[in-house]
Amino acid sequence: MGRAPLFLAREGYRRRRLADMARFLPVLGAALFLVPALDARDGLSAAMLIYLFGAWGGLILASGLLARRLCRSAGTGQAAEAREEGP
Repeated sequence: MGRAPLFLAREGYRRRRLADMARFLPVLGAALFLVPALDARDGLSAAMLIYLFGAWGGLILASGLLARRLCRSAGTGQAAEAREEGP
């Protein structure tokens, strides 16, 4: 009876972890946007607005970097699969 190897391929593992990070990003964004609500006694101050726009910009930057790395890893994964199949 053959057993599957105990380790995972490095590229596939990294690609799945990147996809997990991309799925977690909206949860992180919701948490970041709710932080000012904890201290909103007197309404939104200038510091809170700066924080919100900074968090928004950070989320845009993080999603762009994740998308770029996911596209790059998907491209290398497809090239590796093509090499394995052979002519």
